[in-house]
Amino acid sequence: MNDTFQLRFADIASPAFYADPYPLYAKLRAVEGLAKVTEGVWVTGKYSVCDALLRDRRMGRNYMGGVRARYGDEQAKAPVFSSFARMMLLVNPPEHTRLRQLLTKAFTATQGERYVQLARRLAEDLLDEKLHDPASFDLVRDYAAVLPLRVICHLLDVPFEGGAAFAQAIGHLAQTVELAPMRPEQIQAANDAIERLEAYFRPILDARRRAPGDDLISRLLTASEGEDALSEAEILSNIVMLFFAGHETTVNMIGNALIALQRHPAQRDRAVADPSLWPEVVAEALRYDSSVQLTARSALEDLEIDGTPVRRGDTVYLFLGSANRDPEKFGSPDAFIIDRRHEEARALSFGGGLHHCLGARLATAEIEVALGVLFRRLPDLEIANIDALRWHPRNSLRGVESLRIRSR
Repeated sequence: MNDTFQLRFADIASPAFYADPYPLYAKLRAVEGLAKVTEGVWVTGKYSVCDALLRDRRMGRNYMGGVRARYGDEQAKAPVFSSFARMMLLVNPPEHTRLRQLLTKAFTATQGERYVQLARRLAEDLLDEKLHDPASFDLVRDYAAVLPLRVICHLLDVPFEGGAAFAQAIGHLAQTVELAPMRPEQIQAANDAIERLEAYFRPILDARRRAPGDDLISRLLTASEGEDALSEAEILSNIVMLFFAGHETTVNMIGNALIALQRHPAQRDRAVADPSLWPEVVAEALRYDSSVQLTARSALEDLEIDGTPVRRGDTVYLFLGSANRDPEKFGSPDAFIIDRRHEEARALSFGGGLHHCLGARLATAEIEVALGVLFRRLPDLEIANIDALRWHPRNSLRGVESLRIRSR
């Protein structure tokens, strides 16, 4: 470990970092070993270390341990932390294995061409509704934030009007995955959000038990029958997880991809001229400026990581956004190159190992559709406020608040 570099919470909680975290990431990658944040908390931004730790069975989740360390035992009993502790993403085997198997059974049916066509139809319908006044059209508020919500509402078979009412609640939940501790008022807002979401889905669960359909909730209930049955609390928490994960990360990734294309017009024009390139565009956008910037793993035993002794229970934050720009893995990492050979150097935006994102294929297809449909309808699209972007004040989920459009 290089004792001359210590990452402070303030370093990743400033307007300059939110606007452009990549200069700090370059400094982080230059650290010999892990960088220390505080006692028992480390960070790394190197591709080789992040990739290895995502797949290392000696590393796992210690969600409630981290909550108690930051907020104390009493605050750890808050509803939002209790609910998140039941989510598949935040538990270890064997509990993770059980939850993932059941969720995979329910979720597999959403990965096919049927759902690509659903996303395409929803995107076309959305633009039909919203583009009557292009001057007032906001690519985040009116498109990127709405399309994933409509898709997940269709998958869960809940009214879009009901789901749309919880968009703000989802935003409050995003604060729970940040590296910097939440303020008391943010914890209260997240508690209110989780309680509203669970109260909304509870009667829907009861209705699907009585009359199952071909939706994700019904399939989850069917998959969890028998000795592996999920409790109602587990089902509710993991439905909220799917609702949250299916919306927040995709919204921001669509926006980040649009920004990258605006700033690389030659690459954008190639994709507009040849729609077969959209999968490559999305793969590169996920590497270049992922909405998911970091994740965490805790040591399940004493071990050495990148030359740094780490004790059992210590937490290592993995800056995936930094790993995706590591020059030891990617040539010209700060360039946006859509015909980069992504099969040879895989971005870590969807994680890896046991916790690789369950909905990665659906999310990727959804982003491809969102971009493809948008640029087919608006081939001359440009972002009017590209030089005055307002980034969310977050270090985990990266994205902007607004993208206004103009036509060339």
